Amino acid sequence: MSVVLGIVVGLLILMLLVVGHEFGHFIAARRNGVEVEEFGICFPPRALAWRKVNGKWRRLKKSEWKRPPGEGLIISLNWLPIGGFCQMKGESDAERSKGSFGASSFWSKTKILFAGVTMNWLMAIVVFTVLAWIGMPHFLEGQFEMPGDTQTIVEAPVTIGEVKDGSPADKARLREGDVVMQMRSLGCSDGSCELPDGERRIINTTEDLLSFDEKYAGETIYMTYQRGDEISMVEIKLNGSDAEYILGAGISGKAIYRSTWSAPIVGFMTTAQITGETFKGVGQLIWNLVSGVVRQLNFFDQSARESGAEAVKAAGDSVSGPVGIIGVLFPSVLSSGIGNLLFLTGLISVSLAVMNVLPIPALDGGRWLLILIFRLRKKELTKEREEKIVGRAFLALLLIVAVVTVLDIVRMMSNG
Repeated sequence: MSVVLGIVVGLLILMLLVVGHEFGHFIAARRNGVEVEEFGICFPPRALAWRKVNGKWRRLKKSEWKRPPGEGLIISLNWLPIGGFCQMKGESDAERSKGSFGASSFWSKTKILFAGVTMNWLMAIVVFTVLAWIGMPHFLEGQFEMPGDTQTIVEAPVTIGEVKDGSPADKARLREGDVVMQMRSLGCSDGSCELPDGERRIINTTEDLLSFDEKYAGETIYMTYQRGDEISMVEIKLNGSDAEYILGAGISGKAIYRSTWSAPIVGFMTTAQITGETFKGVGQLIWNLVSGVVRQLNFFDQSARESGAEAVKAAGDSVSGPVGIIGVLFPSVLSSGIGNLLFLTGLISVSLAVMNVLPIPALDGGRWLLILIFRLRKKELTKEREEKIVGRAFLALLLIVAVVTVLDIVRMMSNG
């Protein structure tokens, strides 16, 4: 039942984010004198439709659904819950009729095309502002906090999970269920020294532990932990930074961070941080994919081909499509609380914004770049040429979505 509920909630949230994106186009188009013929919630086939008649909105009969020229805006509710759309008059850049997108100025086109991504960023800022106020989970190392206005609330202490055989945690005789309380760097074995003799860090979150381990990877540290009612200290020689697990054990824990007057600032800065991380992730994905394919074409070096295969696999593992988001992420996050659900919502809203900024002709940023290139070349972007370029890019996107969907299904089946 939780899986079904997660899928329903995921569909509703994705639809809300896409409709919000399209509403940004709608507002910008109307403000810049471009006629909007239809604003649709969900995708056709159409279920219901309304049009303003004599100053009042009236539900249209099915026989009235076809929009005669000049009859004004139609707002429609459609059957497929996978987004929404904003259909403007004359969306081709070559269109010159009054009130069309094509006839508007380049600056107006810029505002209309980027209004959708602006709306997604604004929605993310609102979500993260609410989260900062009610309790923000930490998912990023160095996630923004406002000094003097942040309260840390530990909801679940940092706890040792599965301990790997022969690992530093295993050699220190740590067990699953041990609660980590404090970490100290070299020189603090007696439990009394302070900086600068050795760093002492209270462990409230998994991020505290991970960042400490990374800082002192390969060195000897001292951990204070609780097992039952007993508190003990143990010496641990950590793995090097290149190891998969520096401590050699899984960890879990949960803490939230609440702000008051600074919540809007935290919301804005968190959105900016995640935007930067998303751009970095996209860049890393492209690099892994391109460099991996190139290395696999090296027929003279077996190790290069193997590293190329690993890079391509890493690129595939880092991508999740609609099936993975709705069928896996939302059900798992929904069960972990409203805070994580809101965080995922804000994260996807930022991802939609970043994706639509990319220079892909089928997306907003790509369409803007295409128009700009032809203007700089002082050549006409004909309707036929634009449709051909955008159509091919759209087909390529569909192919990518299809491949990612197959990978999502394979991952779900292998994990199930």
